[in-house]
Amino acid sequence: MGAFDVAIVGGGPAGSSCAAFCALAGLRTLVLERENFPREKVCGDCLNPSCWPVLERLGVAQLVRDLPHSRLAAVEFIAIEGHKVIVDLPTGSDCELSVKRSLFDDLLLKRARDLGAHVREGTTVTALAHSRNWKIETRGSENFFARTLVGADGRNSTVARLWNLLPRPARERVALQAHIPLPRHFDKRVVLQFLREGYSGQAPVNETELNLCLVGTPPTISRLRQWAERHFEITADQLWRTITPLTRSPVPCAHDGLFFIGDAARVVEPFTGEGIYYALRSGELAAKAITEINRGKDRQSALREFTRACAQMYRGRLWINRLARAAVLSPRMGSFFVHAAEINPSILKFLTAKIVSREL
Repeated sequence: MGAFDVAIVGGGPAGSSCAAFCALAGLRTLVLERENFPREKVCGDCLNPSCWPVLERLGVAQLVRDLPHSRLAAVEFIAIEGHKVIVDLPTGSDCELSVKRSLFDDLLLKRARDLGAHVREGTTVTALAHSRNWKIETRGSENFFARTLVGADGRNSTVARLWNLLPRPARERVALQAHIPLPRHFDKRVVLQFLREGYSGQAPVNETELNLCLVGTPPTISRLRQWAERHFEITADQLWRTITPLTRSPVPCAHDGLFFIGDAARVVEPFTGEGIYYALRSGELAAKAITEINRGKDRQSALREFTRACAQMYRGRLWINRLARAAVLSPRMGSFFVHAAEINPSILKFLTAKIVSREL
């Protein structure tokens, strides 16, 4: 099969975005994905309005809008004691939208394939070696070669682990996620609910299903699950997906011939729903740098520009994510913000507007 210009490990939003933009630029592109799509993913299923410009450049914005989804009109914050504050979300074509990851990710990976990327699903990377090119070994003893390697394989990145770059995880919290029948009169809203044991995120993903997320510590997660079973009248045999860690230290995004994008580079607090935007945009930025290098641009200059662009992507927004993490680590602190917003709602309105602002 010969050497590819770029091999991308991971076919989620980051990997598919990078692959699609690389293929658009005429690069010989390979995607290695461990799972077989479509598949579900532990996620709040919300697309931040910042995603739309990238989806438009990928040529899939209308296809995403055509998927079964919910247009989210408001976010409701609920304190431990039950106090509520509701903040309106943007309306129109650039609104916050919720869609199941099985549908969204599958659409993006198909787009990369349609643009010319070679996609190998059900393929697990087992070893890496680098000299002039990257040698990528997979389960089943099939080897691939590429000039550039991209780790887009999530918070527990195999690429980072095999290259001794994966930080020690902080396993202070666990997330559970399920799709359950949509309660009557739930409306088109996101609910962020603080509980003594942690917090819950809830959002309709279509006309019949609710995405339900629970986040707590290992000692409290079982009590959170019991709360959900009572509150939503779901059975004890409900299928839950789980993931940990929720946060870890970032991996430097640019190395010589090696890029990290999406959660493989930096895991952000899922509370603010920006993860898919960071995945899509970092994939686009990596594709730009890889394309420039392949066309003869100085490698170190391209890597510096990519690193600066990634830092700019987070700048002005990451502090909100850190504030959110503090709030969910201490639900009482989160409840305090809700109480304060009852008196002065401009606090939560400002933070929400900052989070859902559209990026160019």
